[in-house]
Amino acid sequence: MARIDCIMVSLKRKNSIKKSIIISNVNHISKSESEKANADSQLQSSINKKIARTRRQRGYNWEDTLVKRFNATHGWKAFRLGSPSVALPDILAVSTGENTIFTIEAKSGTGTTLPVPYDQIIRCLKWINTFELYKTRKMILAFKFLSKKRIGTGKYERRQLREFYKVWDESNSITDCVCTYDGKTYALINGKRQKLELENYQMPFKSKHLIY
Repeated sequence: MARIDCIMVSLKRKNSIKKSIIISNVNHISKSESEKANADSQLQSSINKKIARTRRQRGYNWEDTLVKRFNATHGWKAFRLGSPSVALPDILAVSTGENTIFTIEAKSGTGTTLPVPYDQIIRCLKWINTFELYKTRKMILAFKFLSKKRIGTGKYERRQLREFYKVWDESNSITDCVCTYDGKTYALINGKRQKLELENYQMPFKSKHLIY
């Protein structure tokens, strides 16, 4: 009996050790999967931040280019006003000699469309209507489609660089609007396209990438 008892105790110990090993392995696997999930999440977050920085940099470069073009044009002065969070247009351009003031929303990107939210149109219109002393007051949408087209995450193909300058007609209802790579515009209302034709505007400077 004593021998049997010893055998039973030994078996119980072995089973206990096996269970401990199994539990340890399961915990290790769960921990590894959790660590992998956290690593994937951190990687995606890092990628998203990088994409956001790239977009902001593109926007800044386009605004900076436009300001330099205006300031290189006789009789014009332009200023980059800051981020959308402070409810200012991207650019304010004035010509005392021409008695003209522009507020400009500048959009650039690698997609086939560039959207402008309705609230950005509102803020630009408020600004030009504040300066009533100027005879000509225009809100301009400046679109730049970069020479590479995004076809996937981190994947691009070459295309022609294009610029479009559209003047907002104040008789239009204020909505989100979109410009396509072909220079066509449409309103976006509740996710549906609506007709919106905006005229091309002749800017006081020249660009070899300008498309009519």
